[in-house]
Amino acid sequence: MKIQTLAKYVDQPLVINKLNSRIPKLLIGSGSAIAVYDAYKHRNSKHKKNEHRLLKNGIIAASIIGSTLAAVKKFKLIEIEPVSKIIQEQTRAVDEYIQKTNLTDNILLSILNKSKRNHLSLDEIPVLFEKLKDDSNRTVLFKTLFSENKNLTSSEIFSEIKRLSTLGAVPVASGIAGGIIADTVTGTSSLKKNANKIKEGFYQYFANIFLCNVGAGAALYGAEKLHQKGVIKSLTPAKKLVTILAGITATGIVGGSYIANFLSKKIINPLFGQKKEKGIYSERKPEPLDIALHADDIATAGVLSGVKWIEPMLPVMYFISGFRAGTGYRNVNN
Repeated sequence: MKIQTLAKYVDQPLVINKLNSRIPKLLIGSGSAIAVYDAYKHRNSKHKKNEHRLLKNGIIAASIIGSTLAAVKKFKLIEIEPVSKIIQEQTRAVDEYIQKTNLTDNILLSILNKSKRNHLSLDEIPVLFEKLKDDSNRTVLFKTLFSENKNLTSSEIFSEIKRLSTLGAVPVASGIAGGIIADTVTGTSSLKKNANKIKEGFYQYFANIFLCNVGAGAALYGAEKLHQKGVIKSLTPAKKLVTILAGITATGIVGGSYIANFLSKKIINPLFGQKKEKGIYSERKPEPLDIALHADDIATAGVLSGVKWIEPMLPVMYFISGFRAGTGYRNVNN
């Protein structure tokens, strides 16, 4: 199977709609698995902070999952086009194409008639492209059956950053709240634990979410301005993706952890009466999982490049950041 065929398969509006409709199942399943695995991993630990670990994890996970799903629905943080509208548009495009070309190929007619109400299979897509490869009338048809990557304007870029940053803020904030509630319920609450949750929330949000989004948007905005002035001759989706990833690397991966630690030392510690430790990374050291969490930046880059099918994975990726905030993870204490 060619990668191009798979790419076209997931670009189908009905497939994207189906992926989006499964966000609750994806989030509940993956979030529950992470919570249970974390409790299992610490099952033999005699450290006091691991008391009631499974119960605490359950409260944190429930807080993140419930808040994220509610926010996605209420504020429409993930755009889901109704199935009825998709079917209406695909039916119109197919009927217009058949009428315009007086199509008589039975195989092609069968595939196109199916595409009115259903997504095409991995076997049908290459047949469709092969049979219509030299047809100049296919443009509108293909734009309808396969979602075209949207060419975002400057204002749309920053609107998307706002939406994605809000989508990332909800799991982190609800993770902190869930963690504080979990400690209160189990009678293990303390100012230090609350401070650690807030500081880890700062770290996760600034280092792994917000600053990466800002870097991505700023890089894309700059590239767009250079394109308008003729310095950059073309700005294809592929070039946009490279530009965005460069912005993410410079702002989020390189500077994010430093800024998050700086804010924790200068703002959170004084608020909770904690002493200032020497060295910026005495608060929280970057580690391999933090780098792995930047996989969500690839998803963000895809969204800002106009690729929509990758969005359903963002709430799942952001769950990990929220969960770590809820547990008050601080690797300098390990």
